[in-house]
Amino acid sequence: MKSLQGKKVAILTETGFEEVELTSPKQALEEAGAEVHIISPQKETVKAWDHDHWSIELKVDKNIDEAKVDDYDALMLPGGVLNPDKLRTNANAVSFVKDFVESGKPVAAICHGPQTLIETGLLQGRTLTSYPSIKTDLENAGSDWVDREVVVDNGLVTSRSPKDLPAFNKKMIEEIHEGMHIPAPMH
Repeated sequence: MKSLQGKKVAILTETGFEEVELTSPKQALEEAGAEVHIISPQKETVKAWDHDHWSIELKVDKNIDEAKVDDYDALMLPGGVLNPDKLRTNANAVSFVKDFVESGKPVAAICHGPQTLIETGLLQGRTLTSYPSIKTDLENAGSDWVDREVVVDNGLVTSRSPKDLPAFNKKMIEEIHEGMHIPAPMH
């Protein structure tokens, strides 16, 4: 496995993330040697959703208002239905994600996580995947949606659902190991 020693990764989330879509990538990143921060509009903790019920709470390392793209080597966006729906209406969260995409640093998003990417206006011509229910939203944002377990487009890593986590985690770590990608041209 690729080493991420010395790398810092931001996981941006709201309350209502799908538990395994945050805990599995976070564990994989930490096992690869990365320092991982949970960033959120919430001040203290974020609460997970597990299939059909509320579950664990995780400590927030940094509030979105204080987070800076320059402090991180990569960004990970977990899914869950509630989480991206809240994030995409938060101007600071959208700005943080947009700055990441423009920076050329790796961005990984799973399941409903790509919904927040839509708000950046930077998906024109990008190839990605997601949970099938947001396929039309992503296509309407100008992206080329494909049904594969993991898709990589110039540092943007996306997957469909928790069953894709092994492939997602592996590709995410590879992309973070590679580092900066040339930002996609503006359309």
